[in-house]
Amino acid sequence: MSKLLNKISDPTDLRQLKPEQLYELAQELREFIITVVASKEGHLGASLGVVELTIALHYLYNTPDDVLVWDVGHQDYGHKLLTGRLKQFHTNRQLDGISGFPKRDESKYDAFGVGHSSTSISAILGMAMASKLKNEKRHHIAVIGDASIASGMAFEALNHAGDTNANILVILNDNAIGIDPSVGALKQYLTSVKKGMQQQDNVFEALNFNYTGPIDGHDLTALTKALLHLKTIEGPKFLHIITTKGKGLRQAEENQVTYHAPGKFNPATGDLILKPNTNLPPKFQDVFGETIVELAYKNKKIIGVTPAMPTGSSLKYMINVMPDRAFDVGIAEQHAVTFSAGMATQGFIPFCNIYSTFLQRAYDQVIHDVALQNLPVIFCLDRAGLVGEDGATHHGVFDMAYLNCIPNLIIAAPCNEIELRNIMYTAQLGLKSPIAIRYPRGRGTLINWKKSFSKIEIGKAVKLKKGKDIAVLSIGAIANNVTQAIDGMLVSHYDMRFVKPIDEVLLHKIFNTYKTIITVEDGCVIGGFGSAVTAFLVKHNYKAKIVVLGVPDKFINHGTVQQLQNKIGISAACIKARIVNETQLLKA
Repeated sequence: MSKLLNKISDPTDLRQLKPEQLYELAQELREFIITVVASKEGHLGASLGVVELTIALHYLYNTPDDVLVWDVGHQDYGHKLLTGRLKQFHTNRQLDGISGFPKRDESKYDAFGVGHSSTSISAILGMAMASKLKNEKRHHIAVIGDASIASGMAFEALNHAGDTNANILVILNDNAIGIDPSVGALKQYLTSVKKGMQQQDNVFEALNFNYTGPIDGHDLTALTKALLHLKTIEGPKFLHIITTKGKGLRQAEENQVTYHAPGKFNPATGDLILKPNTNLPPKFQDVFGETIVELAYKNKKIIGVTPAMPTGSSLKYMINVMPDRAFDVGIAEQHAVTFSAGMATQGFIPFCNIYSTFLQRAYDQVIHDVALQNLPVIFCLDRAGLVGEDGATHHGVFDMAYLNCIPNLIIAAPCNEIELRNIMYTAQLGLKSPIAIRYPRGRGTLINWKKSFSKIEIGKAVKLKKGKDIAVLSIGAIANNVTQAIDGMLVSHYDMRFVKPIDEVLLHKIFNTYKTIITVEDGCVIGGFGSAVTAFLVKHNYKAKIVVLGVPDKFINHGTVQQLQNKIGISAACIKARIVNETQLLKA
């Protein structure tokens, strides 16, 4: 039973505890997080690693008047439990439940909404400078991890903050891992600092921060002492703490990559609850990972690049067998894109694997450094479409819209594992332009997907089923929903495969043949695939009716992919209902 935790409805209750009770509270917090995440799933390791820090911050600072911003937000479960969301925590990441990340409209204690990395220092600096302008006396704290602080945006903020007198405290939660182990020279520097081997000037002091540390982030006494001292110091301050990701659960400490978000597990033993092996189709990320290795053995010019997602993207397969040709560049999407462009200028064939939602962070580089120079970089956009429980910050629903307006760029969306394999094969045969290949999170539909490679004609769609009066045009893996929806119905189905160049020859035939055309996509309807088809209709003055199904003009919250598809009308059942309605309208 959580004797102390159950009595805390907000941080004012926490501040009534005696200092010696905080250790008991830390144990209760860990047990509660482990118990709930074991059955409900979520981000485990990061939250376990900052339990003591979370308690100390809310105990010593007058939140929410004193402002606290978490970077990324993977570590915010303890924060949520101490700020009034204990009774709702079982709904974490579920449809209509609380978010898995800090969210401004969820709580006054969530000072800034996050989900992508390296934003916290910029945000807290903006808040601190605003407080100065308003003559407010308050503290401003940003908590950032060692993987996130290596990102360019974090250093831009540090550089600016060091040139101000802003009353901010940056806390570096240094556990040597993000989702995968941290990489880069800064990691080596921080390792030297922790071991007392650092001989250079302190980089944070060089940026005009008052530096404290490193200290044990699990020692509440040391944390309290350091924070109380830092509260008395004006201007930019930096606290370096050393923590263990997954602290308090042996398996999570020993297997930090797996237990970042482990799925269901036994809360008593920590052992994963493995799903029965029923010969499931592969995850799309693994199709990418296995295929790039197979292609790279044959084509020595192929290079793999990912910004801090070797496990999530499955580029780890190539890193393991070809470490000199596969690069984890850290949380640095802008650098990943331009690094790939540089490789392309020298005749190499870079496969730059970035989650769809994170490519947004490198939009200028896609335009300026790749497309403008027409460099044949192959972008593999994992987690395209709705991703489920991670919610609005992680859905990859904007890529088709924000990429479609860029000249020179090919946009492909394979409908299954074989098409993904074949478009990857096609892309490395000597394309003269960049290409973006988008595919979803999770598993496909095919067991036997390792077929001989077949070249795909760029911009060429395929007919999957012949019908009458109504044609459904789908892009990407959402084709599976359409196939289910039209089972037993006299409806045509086309897998368009390419948003750009779109198959205009086929579109002319479709608009000359069918009375109603329905487009289906798992991207935003404004500017996306359906918009491209609609623009074609208008340009050529066709009179057919067009219905565009996709993600509406609003941010979609969290839930399972199936729940969210039902909610926005692109599940198989919703598509079928829309087709039935359109069929009835044609008969009327």
